[in-house]
Amino acid sequence: MKFAVPVFPGSNCDHDMVNALRDVLKMDADFITADATSLEGYDAVILPGGFSYGDYLRSGAIARFSPVMKAVAAFAEAGKPVMGICNGFQVLTEAGLLPGALQANRSSKFICKTSELIVANNQTQFSNAYAADERIHLPIAHGEGNYYCDPATLAELKANHQIVFTYADNPNGSIANIAGVMNRAGNVLGMMPHPERAVEAILGSTDGLGIFQSLIGAHKEGVHA
Repeated sequence: MKFAVPVFPGSNCDHDMVNALRDVLKMDADFITADATSLEGYDAVILPGGFSYGDYLRSGAIARFSPVMKAVAAFAEAGKPVMGICNGFQVLTEAGLLPGALQANRSSKFICKTSELIVANNQTQFSNAYAADERIHLPIAHGEGNYYCDPATLAELKANHQIVFTYADNPNGSIANIAGVMNRAGNVLGMMPHPERAVEAILGSTDGLGIFQSLIGAHKEGVHA
């Protein structure tokens, strides 16, 4: 399985992601520049965390206009898997590839700690390696991770089982404790916690492995949504 990791000016988790994919999971992974116009030859795209374009205006608001995002949108429209982590999640909401938006944390402070998550839906290509309602521990590091959507959208997310991960402790004030959501088609996932920082015991947790193992397993089985 071959992964593309787009890099925006200000990305700072791109090397963490590629390390997890290449060195731990033994997958092919390439850095892709923000001005790339094609993702041909790749099986999955992961937008990394960081502070794309300095997070001016709103987090992810400028990155959304990068040429590579047209390619990401086409990739997603074709039913191929796209994942956005932290700032990548923010970019996906700004680009309209995921519903909702990320606001400033309820505390108005940057939060950097390990957070306990609940696997709210393990019947997805991003979460099937976990048990239903399994509790996992992943790092978070964000100032604008407070997920919000209007009541109608929230009802839709619940009805269509699009909420994949929730917080057990809700550190940022997200509506319905949401930590990660996917699109209606099930091939685009956004989450604020960092699974790539929890793939080796030396990092303090290997709980993030399940997300990548789920996706790799789904690809082997030919599951695209």
